[in-house]
Amino acid sequence: MAVDLATLSADELQAETRAWLAANLPAGWMDAVDRGDDDAWTKLRLGVDYAEWCTRFGDAGYATPTWPAEYGAGLSLTPGQAKHVNDVLSHYKVPRPFNLIGIGMGGPTLIQWGTEEQKQQLLRGIATNEEIWCQLFSEPGAGSDVAGLSTRAVRDGDEWVVNGQKVWTTLAHLSRWGMLLARTNPDVPKHRGLTYFVIDMHAPGVEVRPLVQLTGDAEFNEVFFHDARIPDAMRVGPEGDGWHVAITTLMNERVALSGAGSLSGEVGGSGIDRLVARHRPVGDLGLRQRLAAAYIDNQLIRWNNQRAADKRRGGAEAGPEGSITKLMQAEYNQRLQKLAVDLEGAYAAAWEGDGLAHQGGLGWMPTNTADHRSVVRGFLRAQANTIEGGTSNVMRNILGERVLGLPKEPDQSRDVPWKDVPRSG
Repeated sequence: MAVDLATLSADELQAETRAWLAANLPAGWMDAVDRGDDDAWTKLRLGVDYAEWCTRFGDAGYATPTWPAEYGAGLSLTPGQAKHVNDVLSHYKVPRPFNLIGIGMGGPTLIQWGTEEQKQQLLRGIATNEEIWCQLFSEPGAGSDVAGLSTRAVRDGDEWVVNGQKVWTTLAHLSRWGMLLARTNPDVPKHRGLTYFVIDMHAPGVEVRPLVQLTGDAEFNEVFFHDARIPDAMRVGPEGDGWHVAITTLMNERVALSGAGSLSGEVGGSGIDRLVARHRPVGDLGLRQRLAAAYIDNQLIRWNNQRAADKRRGGAEAGPEGSITKLMQAEYNQRLQKLAVDLEGAYAAAWEGDGLAHQGGLGWMPTNTADHRSVVRGFLRAQANTIEGGTSNVMRNILGERVLGLPKEPDQSRDVPWKDVPRSG
């Protein structure tokens, strides 16, 4: 009989998690981690079939332990219980799905707003990494002002016909599903005429064009909709109330980009501790002082994440506190990456081999050691941190308004029907 992990104590949860890992990780993996043998561990994880592992890991519920188990994608644990599980997974350096947008944003939005049919159909594929998700909010004319978007969805019987353009869509080129926010009523103010959908990224009329970055990667994309059709059954939340659904996604986005599971705060695949170890001892007093300051910043961010996690552990939803860490993390990571390049010295200007882009896409890759190229790549990639997921200026506005209680910035278009708002082009 399967064990109901939700009924176990902290020690029992950790013991059960270790037992599952012992039965499913390659032989010798856990021993290599426990004795600090990085070479043996790296060799073992190079031999793992990543896709097969993610499916097994997701089906067991460990990829998304707080999700409801009845949808085949979780363990029904509280955030407090999930922490004990994640502590074990982190200790043993368990490979995780790279489906950050699906796990961090799509799943939580569906759990709160989706129909039973949507949850049954979509949640498992997110947890197993078999169906990658993307977020279709930003547009060329509506980046920071998401509610000003112009992509239209028009009802046609049991379907919606979509036309428009989105931009800076992470992982759109790899995604099966997209979270789409579209305008369904132009006759009301901009926040009230939006509807939220889940769209099949392989459907006719959906065109994805990759955007190449400084690093040579193409994580971001333009997405065009030409009479693309979405069944009304894939509408999430009430018609015209998409803004409230989108807020759920946005709040979880900031948590995903700033807390556990964040892709930031890494230097060539290693965190601040690995950076210290890589360059110890540091003779230059200025660099040593910057390294100490980075270590302090890292600890402050961890403590703020813990405070936010404690709040969610008490049953609260993700709130504006995620914007605190998103702002801090983005700017901290840029300072950290600049420091990493400065510590490399001349090696950050030249290296053997061609290019900087990751080979093999965005999948799980060994990061036991950091070569010079990966350090430079991390520095270039970090330049997007203060833009993606909400610019730093937007984060400061959110914190000022929702945390400090300052008045909102003037917005003359807020109460005007969207169709009457002046727009360029």
